[in-house]
Amino acid sequence: MQHYYADHALLPDGVRSGVRIGIEDGAIRSVDVGASTEDCQPIKGLILPGMANVHSHAFQRAMAGLAEWDAGGRDNFWSWREAMYRFAERLDPDAQLAIARFLFIEMLKAGYTSVGEFHYLHNQPGGIAYSPPTAMAEAIALAAAESGIALTLMPTLYVTGGADGRALSARQKRFGKSVPELLALREAMRGKAGVTQLGLALHSLRAVPPALMREAIAGVEASSPIHLHAAEQTGEVDEAIAKYGTRPIDYILTQFPVDQRWCFVHATHMNTREARALAESGAVAGLCPTTEANLGDGIFRLTEFFNAGGRIAVGGDSHVAVDPAEELKALEYSQRLLHRRRNVSASAAVPQTAARLWGEAARNGAQVLGLDAGEIAVGKRADLVVVDTEHVSLAGRDGNQALASYVFVTGRRAVRDVMVAGAWLVRDRHHAREADAIDAYRGATRKIIAA
Repeated sequence: MQHYYADHALLPDGVRSGVRIGIEDGAIRSVDVGASTEDCQPIKGLILPGMANVHSHAFQRAMAGLAEWDAGGRDNFWSWREAMYRFAERLDPDAQLAIARFLFIEMLKAGYTSVGEFHYLHNQPGGIAYSPPTAMAEAIALAAAESGIALTLMPTLYVTGGADGRALSARQKRFGKSVPELLALREAMRGKAGVTQLGLALHSLRAVPPALMREAIAGVEASSPIHLHAAEQTGEVDEAIAKYGTRPIDYILTQFPVDQRWCFVHATHMNTREARALAESGAVAGLCPTTEANLGDGIFRLTEFFNAGGRIAVGGDSHVAVDPAEELKALEYSQRLLHRRRNVSASAAVPQTAARLWGEAARNGAQVLGLDAGEIAVGKRADLVVVDTEHVSLAGRDGNQALASYVFVTGRRAVRDVMVAGAWLVRDRHHAREADAIDAYRGATRKIIAA
């Protein structure tokens, strides 16, 4: 067993100093506070449980910043979506691999140790399946294998162009799969190198009729994570009301056996009753604050949700930012602007805002990715992030102060080392495969943009 001795570590009961951590076979076997330093490798800094990125569309990393101009005063989520569709048409498996590999290395260097890939870019432009049909999914898996990040692959069901059942548009046909086709794709990815866990994504109530949701859920194991976009836009809410007579989150909660394996991505436009019901279900709200801000989605009802016992996780979504600290900061700052007070996310039990946000997101994120991780605790997978407390912006701080300054000031610049399943993948801010990944990413993006 390898033992490490950390200056500070975020444990389930808060930031503690002088923590000895024993790791063997990729898992945490012992955690002792104030124990002997004998036979330990010292870690100068603050150790955090690795963060889960619960919602990723990897290919969108390459279009970040390419939709930042005004469309005559009418630019919104829906016009951005059309730009994304046009961009997606230019992608093939080689580009998918280059983009995802670079992104996953970026994630690791920023403190993400796992990712849920909400994968719906299945087909060739026009909707014809690749040969094999798994070609795009295999590119994601290979990117995970080569980077070392823990991947929960979420093959995504996408069937209709709206809640009214209209057919997919020409550009959406790249995303379309029937339930049997999607389940076959999912099964074909089982055991592939790079795939740590398999889940199921139901794109949204707009894109998947309830009967097909039930069919897909029945076709996966009872423990499978289930993710879906929910109430990201008011237009989506309006469609659900017109079709089903109620709001999308309310509909899903009343029509399906929602539990702790479900992740409702965004959940921006839910009302008070839905916030309470979602919290009581045990499901997790997968928040993507930097993407939601970039798209002008709206502000999540965090205080209501927390007050009802709700659980949150974070995702990078379109990857306009690749930094879990920035996601948490954006979430807290949105609440400060909304409520016009500070430290909105803190609680009586956890008065340190950064500690509460990081602890909640890491623990709940691992839960909805189907991973036994997210805490520095015995039996959990050894996914660790080392924050450099010698960074100039963290100088002189104790453990809690260092965590707060990391989340609200330095972000990824202070991440020094990252471990996944007991293996150090980032050392001194360097990943062994980053140079080649950067070159391949540059080549792929130049080709896509020039097309």
